[in-house]
Amino acid sequence: MNSREGCIALNLVPGIGFVKYSALVDRFGAPEQVFAASREELLETPGIGEQLAERIAAFDHSQLYRELEIAERGGARILTLYDGEYPEILRQIFDPPLALYLRGRINGSTEAWERSVAIVGTRRVSAYGSRMTSAIADEAAAAGFTIVSGLALGVDTLAHKAAVEAGTPTLAVLGGGLLHFHPRENLDLARSIVDGGGAVISEFPLDFPVSRTTFPRRNRIVAGLARGVIVTEAGEKSGAVITAKLALEQGREVFAVPGHADNPQAHGCHELIRQGATLIENFEQVLEAFGFGMLPHLADGDGNAKPPDEAVGSDLSALELAVLNRLAEGDASLEELQAALSTGTSLLLAALMRLELKLLVEQQSDRRYRRISLRGGEVRE
Repeated sequence: MNSREGCIALNLVPGIGFVKYSALVDRFGAPEQVFAASREELLETPGIGEQLAERIAAFDHSQLYRELEIAERGGARILTLYDGEYPEILRQIFDPPLALYLRGRINGSTEAWERSVAIVGTRRVSAYGSRMTSAIADEAAAAGFTIVSGLALGVDTLAHKAAVEAGTPTLAVLGGGLLHFHPRENLDLARSIVDGGGAVISEFPLDFPVSRTTFPRRNRIVAGLARGVIVTEAGEKSGAVITAKLALEQGREVFAVPGHADNPQAHGCHELIRQGATLIENFEQVLEAFGFGMLPHLADGDGNAKPPDEAVGSDLSALELAVLNRLAEGDASLEELQAALSTGTSLLLAALMRLELKLLVEQQSDRRYRRISLRGGEVRE
């Protein structure tokens, strides 16, 4: 057993989190050395009581090798604190998971986590909450952000779907082991997340069951994997509010969407706003809080914006080109653009935001959109 395997083994022992793990490693020097210690030596470690000492001393090493074999057969990877691919942003929280089980791909670099945001909320989402969640998630995906959520029904599902449909990676954190997938209704969505370059993640051993106690632990990872947390609709005692409070404890930024005063599922957002969360109505306001004036690929090596006419080209989608060509005829409101292009509001808003970030379009004080002057007339692919 090496240190990496020792880390996985300690994660298999019920009752060991990062605090007890740290105490054991400080005492014995390395994770694998913990299992060579006697029961008496274990009891000398701060925070290790008789029951936990007994579990460690009685640990069956075949359990570790069985776990590794099942993970390999099932196509799951296990990242530990000893792996370079382990997300750097998670190492910064108070109690990082000892191990992450995942299907799919995850980028562990610090730079990647600068553009990650969690979108969470109620399972019983209203029509208004659905619209706001989808619009904000569409805009986040358009801005190149990785969307993190918990794969629950409602807001989580809408956020993940927006990312999948936009072709942007999204990370889904489960409240149980990968062999206890929950909710079953989102199994196809989970497959789409993996196929789309994202990942389904759990800190729990493969066969660990879902319970009320596992979701708060899941929520700290959702918050920990993101630079900021957006709550689009949530009740006062919901898991989304817990996630937001955990984010604050981790030094993350928290954003909340205001809702209807007579909707109980909006009261959690209103309480967060009263406690200091940033009120937002769109993702552009999140970008402003983060200090992003444009997408990174639009800046040159000195961090200066490219001229608008240099940005036009193959990086524009068909909808973006259509918007620019319509605005070449004159300024237009959102409604006029929607009527002219026969497209949905959320897709149009996302395209407009991308064009604004690319310095090709600006929204004026009268809320009409204007194309920033380019050389030539119609824009072509």
